[in-house]
Amino acid sequence: MTSCGEATCAGCACGTDRERAAPAVRLDRGPLGTASRAVAQWWPLAVYWAASRMVMLAVLRTGQGDIAQEVHRLYARWSGQLAAGSFPAGDVTWQYPPGAGLVMLGPRLLPMMSYLQGFVALMLLADAVMTLALARAARAGTAGARGSAAGAWMWTGGLPLLLALSFARFDVAVAAMAAVSLLVIGRRPWLGGALAGIAAMIKVWPALIVLGTPRGRSTRQAWSALLVSAAVLLAVLAIAFQGTFGFLSAQGNRGVEVESMGGTVLHLARLGGWPGRVRLHYGSFEFIGPYVSSVAHGSLLLTAVAFGWLLLWRWRARVWSEATVYDAALTAVLLFTATSRVISPQYLIWLIALAAVCLTVRGTTQRPVAALLLLTTAVTSVDFPLFFGAVLNSSWQGVAVLVVRNGLLAVATLLSCVRLWRAAVPPRRTSRLAGRLLGLRPAALGTGTARGR
Repeated sequence: MTSCGEATCAGCACGTDRERAAPAVRLDRGPLGTASRAVAQWWPLAVYWAASRMVMLAVLRTGQGDIAQEVHRLYARWSGQLAAGSFPAGDVTWQYPPGAGLVMLGPRLLPMMSYLQGFVALMLLADAVMTLALARAARAGTAGARGSAAGAWMWTGGLPLLLALSFARFDVAVAAMAAVSLLVIGRRPWLGGALAGIAAMIKVWPALIVLGTPRGRSTRQAWSALLVSAAVLLAVLAIAFQGTFGFLSAQGNRGVEVESMGGTVLHLARLGGWPGRVRLHYGSFEFIGPYVSSVAHGSLLLTAVAFGWLLLWRWRARVWSEATVYDAALTAVLLFTATSRVISPQYLIWLIALAAVCLTVRGTTQRPVAALLLLTTAVTSVDFPLFFGAVLNSSWQGVAVLVVRNGLLAVATLLSCVRLWRAAVPPRRTSRLAGRLLGLRPAALGTGTARGR
């Protein structure tokens, strides 16, 4: 019997064992083995997605609180005006960029369905596309390395926390388009930027997701594609429809919505005797009374400060990883949301989607932020629709729920900023001390990147 250390070990026990084990190894690495592993990994997600969406549709069908009234009262009416060739510019509740008109028209193209049924079908399709995109990102990763399935589970499990609201607003479609643009922007910056530009013409916030692209060619391609795609879509809509820019005046006249950060301050003031009241104004419930304009201006100032901080981060950032563009997108939209004069419950869909994209990369800094956002979303469902009447009346129960929800959102925003800054901006004092110890010149400090500038 030959030794195992020789070139040929036929006839020895080791050779026999290898021959027996070899087919199993080849089977495991072949197409059949890959397919079986994929089925084993993803069937629980698929089953949960199907079961949870059936529950969400059942809740929507019951019509609790008439949660779909915006679809069959507003969206359907707007789609009729759009089909006639005009945006609903005279309607103060029309406050969306003109690209949203295409979403409103979509359900009219589906045969044998009512407008509500067609709308829900399109949102369900966008939800499925989002789930598949996150699952694919988990399998492939962003740089050839395997990603994480946590993102797909974050989206699949987080969306039902909003009950039926997710399918009664068009934010799922926008979030899916923004998430897909982020997932492809690392490999094809021009495609990611173009998708973000189209999404920004439906709702403005996707324009922020390109902020974290690496310096150099990637940034030039992504930002240029965003501007070009948005401009082209806007020009086409301006030619095809009348009143394309009518949404600007309605959006500019909005006040302080009852669920916003500023609204929370006014709720507390109302409990203390402030004489303001709540009224349906420009499509949402807003505060009317003394000092409301000051709170609104304060919110706009905070938004400007937040945008300035993002530009400072961009200027100071020196370290880029595969997760930076995702993490920066979540931080930017969190700042935009938290400082807004309006925080509608469906805004949490944006944050769940971006947090899910972050979690597809194992090196993300936003894991604790994602956990906080799940908790924030759960509390949001208590706010709307369960306690919304109490919120409108500024009762202590409604105000307590709102304080908890907005407190969690504020903590998530601050934590996201801190973790993004620490990951991308090297501390100056530490860099200088390290440079002195290593004998490096000052010009060499703070210029390295994990990926190209």
